[in-house]
Amino acid sequence: MQSFAELGVSSAVVRALATQNVTDPFAVQTLVLPDILAGRDVLARSPTGSGKTLAFGIPLVDRVASDGPRPAALILAPTRELATQIAADIRGIAHSRALRVTAVYGGVGLVNQGRDAARSHIIVATPGRLEDQLSRGAFDLRHVHTLVLDEADRMLDMGFRPAVDRIVAACPTQRQTLFFSATLDGEAGRVARVYTNNPAQHEHGPTARRAAEEIEHRFVAVDGERIEALITELGRERDLALVFVRTKRGADRLVKRLGARGLDSVAMHGNKSQRQRESALARFEAGHVDTLVATDVAARGIDVTGISHVINFDPPEDHETYVHRVGRTGRAGRTGVAITLAERHERHEIGQMAGRLGLEHGLGGGAPRPLGATGSRPAHGGNGSRPSRAGNGNGSRLARTGNGNGARSAHGGDASRSPRSGRGQRSRPRAGTR
Repeated sequence: MQSFAELGVSSAVVRALATQNVTDPFAVQTLVLPDILAGRDVLARSPTGSGKTLAFGIPLVDRVASDGPRPAALILAPTRELATQIAADIRGIAHSRALRVTAVYGGVGLVNQGRDAARSHIIVATPGRLEDQLSRGAFDLRHVHTLVLDEADRMLDMGFRPAVDRIVAACPTQRQTLFFSATLDGEAGRVARVYTNNPAQHEHGPTARRAAEEIEHRFVAVDGERIEALITELGRERDLALVFVRTKRGADRLVKRLGARGLDSVAMHGNKSQRQRESALARFEAGHVDTLVATDVAARGIDVTGISHVINFDPPEDHETYVHRVGRTGRAGRTGVAITLAERHERHEIGQMAGRLGLEHGLGGGAPRPLGATGSRPAHGGNGSRPSRAGNGNGSRLARTGNGNGARSAHGGDASRSPRSGRGQRSRPRAGTR
């Protein structure tokens, strides 16, 4: 395996990475670093949690001059959570070259944010707020020599194509463009080729039509109350759990229902203020509360080392949403567990979704399944210990994808964080025992 230095990364950045215990590049970083450092446009298909943030962040820091005009680099991301996460990760190495990084997103004051961004070498922004700042003249993009589109497929899914087109047009035509996406098929691929010039193309990890590597997939047939099935899963030995619901109201309602049963949780969705969202995420990440209930959009960009379980309380809209949801666990070479609750009327559709992803589900054609039907080897969470799932009799089936990562140590989304080593997994009390 090549080292960061052998891939062409500067000694200053290598030292900054080493202070964060990031010493060996992940596979996607090994693939793209030489081309990005050489100034080539790059199309990269890489799933979340594969190390892609540092894959573009490291060369970006090395290619931006501290004494040059600002802003010199722009990173577009679909949500404010992802934008703040990227900015935090890049800041961890940007200081080694005296670079300033600012995140630009909604929910905070325009004036101070615009002033900070105008002074920064690297801006990480959501499309809507960036256009707000550009329209008020806080700064412009005429000096941007590197443009990064992260999770570009999700930006398109969320309807940002017109805004992204306008932003790209505001950047110089002579620039380097880096396009990172979970898929390069369909519209994402067409858009990628419009925005780039003779790009190098790299593909790493599972396709968007397959579930993430190193994740154990369980589909639980629910014949009674869905909340009871969730409480059963939350009561098993685990680390942190991220629970997905479809609506904002559903998130708040579920937090109240869990609280009434003695299980603490916090909600994260679009109706929460930025301060409330940051507070909820901070409590969750610190382990003060071990269950976060979130909607799909709000969860974009969540990158917390200790998430061992993702639970689909409400089933995902489609197989692509499933892939993005479960990608919050099993990140950066770790393993995780993804659980989907399926009531009788949902089983046929969920079974079809699982089939498209190549996952065994055992739900049949919508017919009820007997309890205690199956079991399987457990997967461990983010901290290396394996939870015991003895006594699993809830009728779930398990499926596991193979490990094709082939790289360790450096991760993108959480590279500026130190893992919560030593926390240990612990058995969660059942409802009514707290």
